[in-house]
Amino acid sequence: MTHRRSLLVTLLAGALVVGSLAGFLAPRDDDFFALRKNFQILGALYEELVGGYVDPLDAEKLLRTGIEAMLRDLDPYTTFMDEADNADIDIITRGRYGGVGVNLGMRNGKVTVISTVEGASAHRQGVRPGDVITHIGGRPTERLSSGDVRGLMRGEPGTAVALTIFREGVPEALQFLLTREEVRVRNVSFAGFLGPDTTGGVGYIRLERFARDADAEVHRQLQQMLQTGRLDGIVLDLRDNPGGLLEAAVNITQLFVPQGSVIVSTEGRLPQTEHTYRSQSPPLAPDAPLVVLVNKFSASASEIVAGAVQDLDRGLIIGAPTYGKGLVQIIKPLPYNTSLKLTTSRYYTPSGRSIQAVDYRRHDGAASAIPDSLRKTYRTRAGRAVLDGRGIEPDVMLSAGAPGDLEEALDRRAAFFFFANHYAAGHPKLDPDFEIDDAVWNDFRAWLDEQDFSYRTDAERDIEALEAELKANGYVAAEAAVEALKQAVRAEKERDFARRRARLSDRLSAEILTRYEGGREQTRAALARDPAVQEALRALADPAALGRRLRP
Repeated sequence: MTHRRSLLVTLLAGALVVGSLAGFLAPRDDDFFALRKNFQILGALYEELVGGYVDPLDAEKLLRTGIEAMLRDLDPYTTFMDEADNADIDIITRGRYGGVGVNLGMRNGKVTVISTVEGASAHRQGVRPGDVITHIGGRPTERLSSGDVRGLMRGEPGTAVALTIFREGVPEALQFLLTREEVRVRNVSFAGFLGPDTTGGVGYIRLERFARDADAEVHRQLQQMLQTGRLDGIVLDLRDNPGGLLEAAVNITQLFVPQGSVIVSTEGRLPQTEHTYRSQSPPLAPDAPLVVLVNKFSASASEIVAGAVQDLDRGLIIGAPTYGKGLVQIIKPLPYNTSLKLTTSRYYTPSGRSIQAVDYRRHDGAASAIPDSLRKTYRTRAGRAVLDGRGIEPDVMLSAGAPGDLEEALDRRAAFFFFANHYAAGHPKLDPDFEIDDAVWNDFRAWLDEQDFSYRTDAERDIEALEAELKANGYVAAEAAVEALKQAVRAEKERDFARRRARLSDRLSAEILTRYEGGREQTRAALARDPAVQEALRALADPAALGRRLRP
């Protein structure tokens, strides 16, 4: 009887899902008939399977499998979300969460502090980047999933969580009792004037996400820069920004573009999804020359801002082509604190172009890039040609430069991260004139040797394949030549350290600075060597030339 009642509750929940979606979609009579018919079939099938299959079935797992199969043929942004997923959505929509203010990641299979939120409990009590969390609330972390770790760290403000931490250079485990509090998610991770003069010149704003209050944060930073009376230009950095709330993107764009300008429009299957968003207020910085930085990870709301700035000829876009996500989702609440993130429309830039780079409209699980032959040309307000179907293509294309085998291998081992821990353990205070000089560089090389750092290149793999082929065919005389090739590659790998020293030193310096001065100083140091930022500064140095680049 209990099993039947549980099953009835599950099916009732499914009926509520259908009712919720039916209310939103307002289908035609024939669609509604098909919806009811197929749901009745699905409910009956599900009941027969759970109640009568030869082996006991996990009712919830079976239902989730069906949901996943149903959504698999649609776009990847239409997803079912459980309670844990909903908590992450709340962070975007509410802009805050209950926690201690740490950003965690896995390093060498261990739960490691990547950064702390300035002012939050972890930051105030001395938790540092590089700390390895071995226990949370007495539970070992070695077998916890990322979801488990997240669940243990977060909670109601005012509650406490105990952490056991290993820190390199400290012989005993460190014990922290951190108080959870309402941690505000910062959308703007850095803002200030570029260059040695921090009181004026070119203003820089790095926007990490478009969560709640993102527009208010940008507005506040921009206003502070304007109040100095020395704002010569603006760099809005949207690199690696995956997007967020459409409304935040619209509100941020209207800080720069003329009042009344179309910023973005949406069109979907239903009339209520069609909307044109215009700038509702005068721009805060109408005359300041503007550069927007983007890369392949700038997506969604980032592309709305960059697309509007480009189509309205308001500023120069510098960087690499963006991700190409031109689909709009809404969150539909479902029973038992679950929800459906549902794609309901496509968005279009002011010129009318779609920046969606992948076509999911076959609804068969397959996806295809928009071919060049189907891309259309549109015109900006000034008449410049722009194309649809491939994200936002910058006005000035920059290549980040291939990292190479050596740097990729160092990244895989998180070598910069762990060497920074090693360096900080041996240097309690940082020299004011710190730089990666020969002493630090040699220390890094020696540390790599202690870690048995090694890696294989494509050339070495090719030589091994050649050697195996030669042996298989009995070419013994070629062994000396193969060994000479191996030695030549080893010598080139050693020279790679010298060839790449400047780039690797920048990475080392930025990581070490975070152990002493925090993310702000790390960012400031990195910006001074950032090719995209330097290109932006060159463009902003001559506003007249920049204006000419925004005309056809």
